Amino acid sequence: MFRISKEFHFSASHQLGHLPADHQCARLHGHNYIVVVELAAAQLNADGFVRDYHELAPLKSYIDDRFDHRHLNDVLNQPSTAENLAKHFFDWCAARWPETAAVKVSETPKTWAEYRP
Repeated sequence: MFRISKEFHFSASHQLGHLPADHQCARLHGHNYIVVVELAAAQLNADGFVRDYHELAPLKSYIDDRFDHRHLNDVLNQPSTAENLAKHFFDWCAARWPETAAVKVSETPKTWAEYRP
């Protein structure tokens, strides 16, 4: 299996208001997010790629237009956890690129959430 990945960045605020008031994530706060999309294929295309990285540019545009410097509670229709973001971006990518294998989202340098069916 061949695998490629590409990393994207955005900054946004969110608040997990469903958590107890003394939980740090219940307060309004923000992160510098990292999104990594992974694509996989058993065979390479005629150009020798899983997919040309340039073809992933729409994800950068989507992230920049809908997520960067936004309040995620206003963007998502579910709790704005890293897990839900990973699934959201996976679904968005898989609808465009059938080779999409996984999406990882980081809120901090030490924390990652991944959605991989």
